[in-house]
Amino acid sequence: MQERTVYSASSTSVLETNKVLRNTYMLLGLTLMFSALCAGITMAMGISSMTALFMTIGAFITLFVLNKKAETASGLAWIFVFTGLMGGSLGPMLSMYASIPGGPDLIMQALGGTALIFFSLSAYVLTTKKDFSFLGGFLFIGLIVAVIASIANIFMGIPALSLAVSAAIIFIMSGLILFDTSRIIHGGETNYIRATVSLYLNIYNIVVHLLHLLGVMGDD
Repeated sequence: MQERTVYSASSTSVLETNKVLRNTYMLLGLTLMFSALCAGITMAMGISSMTALFMTIGAFITLFVLNKKAETASGLAWIFVFTGLMGGSLGPMLSMYASIPGGPDLIMQALGGTALIFFSLSAYVLTTKKDFSFLGGFLFIGLIVAVIASIANIFMGIPALSLAVSAAIIFIMSGLILFDTSRIIHGGETNYIRATVSLYLNIYNIVVHLLHLLGVMGDD
């Protein structure tokens, strides 16, 4: 009887994990498409960099609300507000790249490269079932260092440091894809809205910084 109870509890846990994973990937796909749509709209509107900055600030304010509403039905609406603002804020940057020779190809390469990174790493975690929770501390420290270096470079304006920061962030976000996916399949994250936000931010940052790297290499 005890063995049957343990087996039943284990089966329930697996089903719940699979449900969270399925809902996360479904919502992630929808938010990425909505984000891309908003980016296209702001590109067509030709919004200014200042407007894009205000959208980014609004997105991070929304993020705090989203975290509080993640357990409620309204959380779904808030995640689309958040990803819409994040996507829309990319308008000026994407317009800049699209206007240079070979720019549209660079954008497609960045999107394709990001998709390859995400699907490869996700498939690895889902196939091996390896627990990457041990990466949490290293990735958090690395992210703090990268943010500090990025802020410092605003004043120093060193091109090599800018490239190094972009490469580091791509590496860190790739590690976070392993970490966040692992948390879902091992039951560390049971809320698919929060899981979606984490994976969305990983993908968003990889796209932005991969595009930066490709743009610089393209200039060379």
